[in-house]
Amino acid sequence: PVFYLQDGQNLFDAATAFAGVEWEVDETAQRLIRRKLVEPTIIVAIANTGPDRIHEYAPTRGIVDSKAKRKKRSRGLARKYGKFLIEELKPFIDSKYQTKPEAEFTGLGGSSLAGLLVMTLGLWFPNVFSRLAVMSPSVWWDDEVIVRGVLALEKKLPLRIWLDTGTAEPGWERARNLCAALVERGWNLHDDLEYHEIEGADHSEASWAARVDPMLRFLYPPLAPSPTTHRLVSAGAV
Repeated sequence: PVFYLQDGQNLFDAATAFAGVEWEVDETAQRLIRRKLVEPTIIVAIANTGPDRIHEYAPTRGIVDSKAKRKKRSRGLARKYGKFLIEELKPFIDSKYQTKPEAEFTGLGGSSLAGLLVMTLGLWFPNVFSRLAVMSPSVWWDDEVIVRGVLALEKKLPLRIWLDTGTAEPGWERARNLCAALVERGWNLHDDLEYHEIEGADHSEASWAARVDPMLRFLYPPLAPSPTTHRLVSAGAV
């Protein structure tokens, strides 16, 4: 399995992370894998620190700051960014490493505007990505366009979704709207949809870092023993 995480500069190294706070994704994943609490997974961190982030992560030409006098709009390049992932980055990773390239084993993750991006790409490309970490997503974007996108689905998609928010984040209640839309379209809480409101958590790298452990456990649970393995173990015990 491969897990593609956005804002990769914040994930592995405090020296490159925003405000010097990293998510410690590598340490957390390695610990969980060693303890056999998650499936061994390749994690790809995709950095994005330039001025185009607001454009590349946005699904539509929404207003960047509604309070500003001049209403600057994003260029809405999420589909182009998704094309880069699908046509350039993923083929490179699949050719360089021993991966399971099918959608069933391929995930996307991100927070804030990147969380919005992840949910959007999951709706657009469920044949490529099926495991989504949607952390503190910018549900407010373009009058909750992501909620409308979910409600417009004709049928439920084969997506396993982790969705969360912190109660100290501005507008955190909007995440409830996204959760409700997913449930209305057929996702089941504590099955293929995990939703959490973290009391007192703010919109920060430290808050997201604290949720990496349960998020990985939900999206990449350990493989169940095969029937053959079970029979061999049972025979050995006898």
